Amino acid sequence: MSLLEVRNLHVTYGSGARAVPAVRGVDLSLAAGRKLGIAGESGCGKSTIALALLRLLPASARLTGEILLHGEDVLTMKWGRLRAVRWAGASIVFQGAMHSLNAVHRIGDQIAEPILLHRRSTTEAEAATRAGELLEHVGLPTSRADAYPHELSGGQRQRVMIAMALACDPQLIVADEPTTALDVMIQAQILRLIEQLVAEQSISLLMISHDLGVLADTCDRLAVMYAGRVVEEGPARAVYAAAEHPYGRALSAAFPRIGDPASRRAPRGLPGDPPDPAALPGGCTFHPRCPVAVEACAEEDQLLAVAGEDHRAACVHVGTAPEAVVRSQS
Repeated sequence: MSLLEVRNLHVTYGSGARAVPAVRGVDLSLAAGRKLGIAGESGCGKSTIALALLRLLPASARLTGEILLHGEDVLTMKWGRLRAVRWAGASIVFQGAMHSLNAVHRIGDQIAEPILLHRRSTTEAEAATRAGELLEHVGLPTSRADAYPHELSGGQRQRVMIAMALACDPQLIVADEPTTALDVMIQAQILRLIEQLVAEQSISLLMISHDLGVLADTCDRLAVMYAGRVVEEGPARAVYAAAEHPYGRALSAAFPRIGDPASRRAPRGLPGDPPDPAALPGGCTFHPRCPVAVEACAEEDQLLAVAGEDHRAACVHVGTAPEAVVRSQS
């Protein structure tokens, strides 16, 4: 059994005529000790999925489907059970650590808080000791437990967020854009830290990012999202190096591949903007921006189809590989 199973998840904000679909029928699976990446542009539904996993969305959001954590549906959990699962069963590293940390409380107290809440037999002194150990585990000295968030750098605050996520020994960590607004050197350090901790403690990881290259280096599998749906999913290196969906290829081409002598071209952008979730185009939602769209793309939505070994993509060209598609991507 998978640690996490997301089945036919729909998330809609608002109701009636103003209802806006943010996630449209997403299926995901994550085995224990494995790493799954979710990629896509802003507004595609990545962070909505992250928050939905532990029912952290606002009251205006309507959720249907199933989110099975160890076979138990998070969406039907009663409040007491849900509270017990948060932090201890699964935890989240939010994007924007400065906004996620409480500005008027010391770092050590914020790390100790979930420990005291979930382990009632733990004393405050024991929780403080554990907080110091967690700080050292993520590369910060124990003395930083007395610091306030504004006294730390961006990279240090992100390390604190990771320490908090590890506080109650969860089996799943959801990392939502964990390197947002950090310079490239600090990004690399944070990513190495996450990989190291996941490997050492056999934690499952669901990482969200717009950077396909980062996810390909960090995760075992990738899911590419567009307009609230998964349009491609498969082994991370296969999706990054040889995406079958035009959007997956566009994401891969948008980032330079340093040190790859076979790829000396400049990164290519994708014309146009993602569609308004409140006014999605008919057929395949990507067809207005797709360089290989055909008439059928505007008329019929495309479902995920087999595109290789353990690899699926939602494109009319999957399995056909016409010469026109190959030429347009070269």
